[in-house]
Order: sequence, then structure tokens, then C-alpha cells
Amino acid sequence: MQIDEISSEVIDASIGIHRELGPGLLESVYEIVLSGELLRRGLRAERQVPVAIEYRGVRHEQAFRVDLLVEQSLVVEIKSVDQLNNAHLKQVLTYLRLLDQPVGLLLNFSGATMKEGIRRVVNQHRQPNGDSASPRLRVKNQGGEQ
Repeated sequence: MQIDEISSEVIDASIGIHRELGPGLLESVYEIVLSGELLRRGLRAERQVPVAIEYRGVRHEQAFRVDLLVEQSLVVEIKSVDQLNNAHLKQVLTYLRLLDQPVGLLLNFSGATMKEGIRRVVNQHRQPNGDSASPRLRVKNQGGEQ
């Protein structure tokens, strides 16, 4: 399964969960329910995956934990906050870099609709046409660059 197909499945599952459960639950609840739904759809979703970091030749195991790693290729970070900010985006990009993965999803279940809480973060991922992602899925930084 291609990364874009995996992303689509995760987004579709997230929208369904948000419609059924609504906003306001703990992040851990959305994580449990989403991992179960992805499993039901035939996708492998590992929860709380440890991420190591190396600094000055010393490897520090479990420095971070990724909420979900889907099919060993899609990093999913789940939030339940009033508003996403740049720190959340940087967190996902850091996980992508440390895990050497191309794409991550930042999902905020706290909004009135799930659509407003979905951000796709790309780490040097190239589609066949050479673009990093479709224009509507790119994350913009504060300077307006894509």
C-alpha cells in the first residue's frame, strides 16, 4: 500500500471517529480508538513507538514516543487541543526526521469538524510529478513558505 493510500485510510477513519465520538475526549482515547479502527481496516498501527536520538556519539533510547506508526511508514501524532500551533508541526517533523520517514499526519480531534484538524507534514517525500504533496495538503510555516 502506498503512503498516500495509507494517509487516506487514516484520515477517513479519523473523520468517522470524530463524527461518532465528537470532540473533547483525551488524546489517549482517540489513539486507542483510531489504532483499533485501522486494525479493523487491515492496517498495522503500532502505538507509542519509541524514538531514539543520538547526541555526541551517545544514543538515547526512547527519547520520544510517536502516538501511532502506521504500516511502518506513516507517523501519526494525535492532539486534542483548542488550536494547533507551530510547535505541534515541528514535533511531527522531528519524528519524521529521526525515524527517516517521508510523511506524517497531525490530527487534532478538538475542533467542531475533523477537517479543520488535519495537517499533513512532509519530510522530503516526492510524488511521481516531483511535488512534495498536493497544494491543499502542504503545511505552511510562519513565513508563508511551503
